[in-house]
Amino acid sequence: VQLVESGGGLVQPGVSLRVSCKASGQFTFSWYDKSWFRQAPGKERELVARISSIGTRPIFADSVKGRFTMSRDESKNAIYLQMNSLKPEDTAVYYCNFKGQYAGMDYWGQGTQVTVSS
Repeated sequence: VQLVESGGGLVQPGVSLRVSCKASGQFTFSWYDKSWFRQAPGKERELVARISSIGTRPIFADSVKGRFTMSRDESKNAIYLQMNSLKPEDTAVYYCNFKGQYAGMDYWGQGTQVTVSS
């Protein structure tokens, strides 16, 4: 499975941005938990949002609840992270992750930089 993120950029505080992750390769989209993580400079990678393979309602980190939403489009093998009311502390490299239930079924994208600054 290959994952490619896109949509990052430099934005001002308060605006919205959507990042995308498109998966390709030989796999079954519905078999995987799908997540967005982020890593800010000098900090550990943290979970931002996740949709489980069987669940329909995503979970979110407390820091983004009410501002971020996550969606998926199985027809396009893609997931999205809609980020609203962005804050400088949202600045990070955002990564998508697909993780299945068996060993080895754990895939990461290369990341997309999101910078929130005035």
